[in-house]
Amino acid sequence: MTLAPDEDLMLQVRDGAGEMLAVLFDRYQTPLFNFYSKLTGDRALSEDLVQEVFLRILKYRQSYRPGTPFRAWVYQIARNARIDHFRKFPREKAFEPEMLPPVFPADSAQEHQEVELLQLALQQLPEEKREILLLCRFQELKYEEIAALLGCELNTVRSRIHRALQDLRKAFQRLTQDSLLRRAEAAAAKTLPPQGGRHEV
Repeated sequence: MTLAPDEDLMLQVRDGAGEMLAVLFDRYQTPLFNFYSKLTGDRALSEDLVQEVFLRILKYRQSYRPGTPFRAWVYQIARNARIDHFRKFPREKAFEPEMLPPVFPADSAQEHQEVELLQLALQQLPEEKREILLLCRFQELKYEEIAALLGCELNTVRSRIHRALQDLRKAFQRLTQDSLLRRAEAAAAKTLPPQGGRHEV
């Protein structure tokens, strides 16, 4: 197993060592799949888009330049692949949150419920806010990499992330309150006698 940096592997791919692409695939297949599935809610499409990314890496390998951070470069390809797909095939089905992989593992029933609510809150954000949070918090791109990716200033990235986090927090709090209310109503319903029921004397 090679521990070479991504950039060195990509330079080898560019220079004809196609077998090094398999190493990059092993490193980026899961992160890219998670990125796509959280954006689209479609597992099959996410798998197809991951394959498309690596086909494009191979096709455009000569455009990779030494010193370019590979992670930022590959996510630029990933964004373009998704944009091209939906330009050619407009969305036909709604976002399906049950298709989403976990944002993080849950160790208890309460944590599992919080994970589900966080998934739903993330789903409720506009796609551009969902994307920037995924890039920053879950794909762990640096602000500078995101700025280059989105073609905007660094301060703009900070502002967008701040607003997206605020909206995510509000959506999560709203969903949490709704969940608590439903649980309280369900508990109350269990303690009340059925309407029209007869009582023993």
